[in-house]
Amino acid sequence: MQLINGKYHLDGVDLIELTQEFDTPVYVYSANKMAEQVDKLNKAFPGVKLGLHYACKALSNINVLRYMKKLGTGLDAVSIQEVWLGLKAGFEPDQILYTPNGVSMEEIDMAVKEGVKINIDNISILEQFGAKYGRKVPVCIRVNPHIMAGGNAKISTGHIDSKFGISYYQLRHVDRVVKLYDINVEGLHMHTGSDILDAEVFLRGAELLFEAAIDFKELKYMDFGSGFKVAYKENDITTDINDIGHQIAERFINFCSKYGKELELWFEPGKFLVSESGYFLVKTNVVKQTTSTMFAGVDSGLNHLIRPMLYDAYHKITNISNPSGVERIYAVVGYICETDTFGWDRKLNEVREGDILAFHNAGAYGISMASNYNSRFRPAEVLIIDGKAHLIRRRETIEDILNTQVDIKL
Repeated sequence: MQLINGKYHLDGVDLIELTQEFDTPVYVYSANKMAEQVDKLNKAFPGVKLGLHYACKALSNINVLRYMKKLGTGLDAVSIQEVWLGLKAGFEPDQILYTPNGVSMEEIDMAVKEGVKINIDNISILEQFGAKYGRKVPVCIRVNPHIMAGGNAKISTGHIDSKFGISYYQLRHVDRVVKLYDINVEGLHMHTGSDILDAEVFLRGAELLFEAAIDFKELKYMDFGSGFKVAYKENDITTDINDIGHQIAERFINFCSKYGKELELWFEPGKFLVSESGYFLVKTNVVKQTTSTMFAGVDSGLNHLIRPMLYDAYHKITNISNPSGVERIYAVVGYICETDTFGWDRKLNEVREGDILAFHNAGAYGISMASNYNSRFRPAEVLIIDGKAHLIRRRETIEDILNTQVDIKL
């Protein structure tokens, strides 16, 4: 987002004019930023066969999926519904890695039927899968390396108490199951969580996977998940992609030499690819002063952007209507009948009723976690490509809310 001649623009589009065309609240995404992030990752891992699979749970609009396919990524899907979205977006089945957690064997059967790659994260399902499919359907196995990533248990998935993955210490049991049912294990996978800052976390997990891989003779790829940290605040510490990339690539090449063949190195970035591309634009409904706080109440809430309430996540907020206004301190709050505070004690250019506020880093886990709580409508989405704003999701109506409800005689 750039301030040009006193007006905020995104890839050449005036954001105030955009809200006049599409109303508020509205999610706005930069296709250019998505492409820039994909390019960064593609250049960061020299000398290896790199496979990027976009984690579509971050932002699953079908137009974004199509754009990621155009950029050359595969897809990481965590549900059969995401698999179906990916197929409708044009991905080939073998470009989709299905990595569910806690699902039934019936759902996994549906994924097998679609022909996508299957990633299994518990021994019970692995046994059922082996008994049913044997060697006919290759699988990937998700390993829990017992490594805490990022320091926040809410977004870390590889620690000892995590529900994700098969414990590294259970791999001997896994080996027995694989041999008993003659399962073709084509990949090993780990994902330690979000906000990883240095190569050490990946390398520690990598050493465990490399050690385990020796017992699996038919591997084609190893998937190290993602978790690369993006900036949420000014001067925020972020993942040094080039440093991590070079260290991991060097270690992976050495491992492949010992393994006896060249494997593919996979990652499944979500937040890294789309977070910084997105802005959430809301209108200030009311400015309310109490004895201790100045509130800026906006036309949105936890129904549209729940990350600040769920994860204590920080989103920078900018008053794009009054960029030269005197700075004052505000608590920015929503219109939901709950405590839905987006940010306390935020220094903003003076906020007036009717002003448009922009939440930064809103591309990941914004609209994808939105709901109809309080029977509010989910917002519109706009994708900016080559300087033109495209509506990719219309705003909901009361008919949308009622569409799946069935009238009965009372």
